[in-house]
Amino acid sequence: MLNPGVAKREALAWAMFDFANSGYTTVVITAIFNAYFVAAIAGNAHWASLAWTSALAVSYALIMFTAPGLGAWADRHGAKKRLLLLTVLGCVISTAALGLAGPGDLILALVLVVASNFFFGSGENLIAAFLPELARGRGLGRLSGWGWGLGYLGGLLTLGLCLAYVGHAQGQGLGAADFVPGTLWITAAIFLLACLPTFLFLKERAGRGPAPGGAGGLEHPYRQLRQSLASLRQHEDLGRFLVCIVLYQAGVQAVIALAAVYAQQAMHFDTTQTIQLVMVVNVTAALGALAFGYLQDRIGHKPALALTLVGWLATILLAWQATDASRFWLAANVAGFCLGASQSAGRALVGYLSPVSRRGEYFGLWGLAVKLSSILGPLTYGLAVWLSQGDHRLAMLSLGVYFLAGLGVLAWVNPRRGRKQALRADSLSP
Repeated sequence: MLNPGVAKREALAWAMFDFANSGYTTVVITAIFNAYFVAAIAGNAHWASLAWTSALAVSYALIMFTAPGLGAWADRHGAKKRLLLLTVLGCVISTAALGLAGPGDLILALVLVVASNFFFGSGENLIAAFLPELARGRGLGRLSGWGWGLGYLGGLLTLGLCLAYVGHAQGQGLGAADFVPGTLWITAAIFLLACLPTFLFLKERAGRGPAPGGAGGLEHPYRQLRQSLASLRQHEDLGRFLVCIVLYQAGVQAVIALAAVYAQQAMHFDTTQTIQLVMVVNVTAALGALAFGYLQDRIGHKPALALTLVGWLATILLAWQATDASRFWLAANVAGFCLGASQSAGRALVGYLSPVSRRGEYFGLWGLAVKLSSILGPLTYGLAVWLSQGDHRLAMLSLGVYFLAGLGVLAWVNPRRGRKQALRADSLSP
């Protein structure tokens, strides 16, 4: 259900941002550049996976440092859309520049990965904060599901174009060092073009207002962070759910960041096979996001998310046991379905539990939680590979702990009580 004054065209324009930016995660983080980094830029060293995950960890740490302050500053100045534009330009430019990093260019690649992922993650936080301005009640899950669904279709389109380009390049006898830069330029161009509807039709509804607790947003990031975290004492279920997000997203983010690496190192897939695998997974992820968007509106946010976490546990076991391509394909598609479902459910539940007057701030904390998980999960995997001298199967199995812990914390979240706390906070705000 859309809020009064919100046209379907605007809701679609919001969802199109997910369509636009998903090519970045699909090509750079999941399918092509990560495996290229490990195999070519870092020369397949045992520390290569750890170097890759460490670069991601640095970028996520930077996002964690700035996200709450950016959210509060955007609320205070009514500037979410302006900040969003800056993140798009930063991600597009640094992604295109990654094409300059070839075999042995370790420092250049690491710096550009940190920069591009920082801009991408900051933009994710800002676009998510628009969701509660567009939809309410049951419509939150549905619109969030449409966003994630379109996102995976966008990733599929970008990856499909990259697959065609890679196939042509390989037909000409070119190697990865020759065709990987082209895939990065394709990704940057699609992001820039596909997000145009967002900036043309999405409205900035939040007016200027005082920052919560008198903080000055970016001018006092640490003070703002402390105040934002302290305010969760009045929103205990939102606080618990943010802890839950840190845990289960640690496993999710590790799968996203290391999927192609696992496929090539443990299952011995080549670049074409890996791209084909991720393309199919994008289809199942889109179906998962759309299906669970409706399911969570019907059965509730919490039960829907619990189902997806059980599915993630099954995924980990299937991938760990897979010794042939068919079993790994099954594990990958289960992961795709759970990926779309868990991302959609988590974002919608944060909006459901947040007071309207502070949603920019609390979506900043949501971004903080996801980025913290993006440090923990991939680093766990990278350390496991390094310490085990290259055992990617053991590293994959270790991720199951995060999904089990997430289920345990989710059991203590009461969405109905949390919603009442959010409404009470809005009624008391000036």
